[in-house]
Amino acid sequence: MSLWAVVPVKPLDQAKSRLAGALSPEERVALVQRLLERTLEVLRQVPAVDEIVVVTSDPGVEGWARRGGYRVVREVGQPDLNDALAVATKSAQAHRVDAVLIVHADLPRVTPADLVMMAGFAAFGPPVVVVAPDRHGKGTNALLCEPPGLIEYRFGEDSFAQHCAQAQAAGARLEICSTPGLALDLDVPEDLEVLHGASDPPPGPPGREP
Repeated sequence: MSLWAVVPVKPLDQAKSRLAGALSPEERVALVQRLLERTLEVLRQVPAVDEIVVVTSDPGVEGWARRGGYRVVREVGQPDLNDALAVATKSAQAHRVDAVLIVHADLPRVTPADLVMMAGFAAFGPPVVVVAPDRHGKGTNALLCEPPGLIEYRFGEDSFAQHCAQAQAAGARLEICSTPGLALDLDVPEDLEVLHGASDPPPGPPGREP
């Protein structure tokens, strides 16, 4: 199986605006940069990943990613996460890639083992959709589709339920991959408190190992 990992990145000056109450603009940019670097390094340690794709409209991020040897899909026009991911997916389809794994770049606890687990679900054969929910069980922090383009992306409010419903409507095998590393994303100040140990993230929907 050939697998591309796709990492979307907002323009750095627009990223993590909901953390404005806790971090300065400079601190938010630095945080996004650190998280992106960490996410890409984690993905490099996942044997099943053949290619890592960075999707961005930020020229600085694009240049940095190209220098690092990553494939880049440039987002043009008004930024829209789902549209940008659809473009990256079409690129994967054009290269006859078997599966696409979308991973958000704001998961401070994600590990190679978490993503190996997600990729492992694809070993059972297509069609399959693997969804990793956030710690609230509402958002989607990572998503694997085999084959690419099996469902339309619905990242945004209540995306977890929407992705699950789309998978079922497509007749795909639906797998939920819930781990502490995949569950925590950094969107609001409360997430920073969880990261720094002020509270523990509640369990998301149950997952199982492949």
